[in-house]
Amino acid sequence: MESMSVRNLPVGQASDTPLAGEDGVHPDITARMTDWLSALPQVAAIFAFENNVINLVEGNSRFDMAFHAHSETGARNSRIINEWRERVTAFIHSGRDSDSFEIRRDGKLGPEYFLCTIGRLPAVEGRPEHYLFTAIDRTSERAIEKNLRRELLSDGLTALPNRTGFGEEIDDRLANALWPDNAQFGIIAIDLSRFSRVNESLGPMAGDELLITVAKRLKSSLRQGDVLARIGGNDFAIFARLNNGLSDALHIVQRIREALSSPIRLSDLQIRVDCAIGCALSINLDDDPDDVVRKAQAAVKIAKRSGKVEIYRNGVLKEAQRRFSIESRLRDALAQGGLTLAYQPLIHLQTGEITGFEALARWDDEELGRVSPVEFIAVAEESGLITPLGRWAAYEAAQALSRWDAKFGQALPVGVNVNLSPIQMARDDVASMFEEALRYSGVAGNRLTAELTESAIIADPDKARKLLFALKDLQMPIAMDDFGTGFSNLASLHSLPIDILKIDRSFVSSMLEDRDKVVIVRTILSLAESLNLKVTAEGIETQELAHALQKMGCWQGQGYYFAKAMSEGEAFDYWRARWNFETV
Repeated sequence: MESMSVRNLPVGQASDTPLAGEDGVHPDITARMTDWLSALPQVAAIFAFENNVINLVEGNSRFDMAFHAHSETGARNSRIINEWRERVTAFIHSGRDSDSFEIRRDGKLGPEYFLCTIGRLPAVEGRPEHYLFTAIDRTSERAIEKNLRRELLSDGLTALPNRTGFGEEIDDRLANALWPDNAQFGIIAIDLSRFSRVNESLGPMAGDELLITVAKRLKSSLRQGDVLARIGGNDFAIFARLNNGLSDALHIVQRIREALSSPIRLSDLQIRVDCAIGCALSINLDDDPDDVVRKAQAAVKIAKRSGKVEIYRNGVLKEAQRRFSIESRLRDALAQGGLTLAYQPLIHLQTGEITGFEALARWDDEELGRVSPVEFIAVAEESGLITPLGRWAAYEAAQALSRWDAKFGQALPVGVNVNLSPIQMARDDVASMFEEALRYSGVAGNRLTAELTESAIIADPDKARKLLFALKDLQMPIAMDDFGTGFSNLASLHSLPIDILKIDRSFVSSMLEDRDKVVIVRTILSLAESLNLKVTAEGIETQELAHALQKMGCWQGQGYYFAKAMSEGEAFDYWRARWNFETV
């Protein structure tokens, strides 16, 4: 058979007229409209619009079940019908080809939701405009969304709103409730004290049970319209409408205290719940609720320290923001070596010799400037940064002694005192820290003195005792700082391996003008002598004070009269200048 290329096949001109088919191939669309609508899997209908009236032309069975045969009764459903007609009429007048919207109506089993679409059908001469309407039942999807949203906005343990849900509840009440002209709202923040101890001693199940019980009791103290939320692990908050300002808030606080006054039974134990309460009041209803919540949380932090109900006052939030900035910058400073130690001389009051230095942390920050130790140490204790801060100070002090020895050519006859925070003592392995500091620097233990306060011993006497004896095993001297301001008893003082008592500056600095303080200082010196302890007096700022303490037999002193705290290099030069001898 002879082959032929397809390129050579003859091609004729195409006709613009469609090919004719057999009769019945193209159905009459108008006559079979019901069949077309019935083929659609969703609710469908065709409407006509004439003389500003919407008329149903045809609907499938799904439409009849969902809309046409549905009994639309009640004022709410009448409003929904009117709303639907307004949406359709607005679309018809808009000139757009299609539109979509959602409608909600009350069904027999609750709210029903339909996603509706409407589109224009081709115009036909001699008849009114027709529109294809479809609707998809989204009730089950909306129910799932609602449940997921409820879980997102709720606390899974107590079923109360969480922090996000609390904000939405507040916004809803501010927007939709009727508020008198003089009304304001308040936030009451509640922090459960010692909650972590319940978790540690009884386990997390007991902690959860405690939270559930507290939530129920707090809910019982609410008034109508108040909102209770769990906004943190052991933190609750209440949104309250205050028609009478602060008096309403204090009345709610009283109800809270009464609700939590009786003990809660957990397992075989009865636990009394203590809490810190802070309040913040809005100035008017336009105040940002999130800002008021932050103010209440700032107030509750103060309440945790004061033990009383605290009302937010101007400046507290700025203080909290500064503490947060200090914490953030301090974390960076510890990681990047941004802190330094300053050294204040300790002078032998009988001979004038320098017996040692007290190491004091100093911080100059690029953004914050010079930050007071009183300020950043308090933040470090609150945030947990006191552990790395204390470790850095111990290692740096020991290394400074090692550098001084290397510069002098032999071991200097001086030591360095390092302060210990009660919180560091509770959380860190302090004995191991000092052992490492001494080992890495090659310095003898008797040249590094640990200074601790009375409160550190009182907080956990057994743990403090073990620590002090561990430090004595390292040959380290131990000084009790700020002596006279705490509550230690003589029996515990006698039983602990303490070498030095440091008289607090509040007794020393104004001693010459106050006979009572002279009596206190003499008593401490007499007590120390009977216990074979040495005494250091802080806050010596005049020569008269130095001479008076010298006559009383005080062993050692420090203060601005001798020198302020100085850098490592300046401290070495200061010691070398006074090395031979100098009288007080």
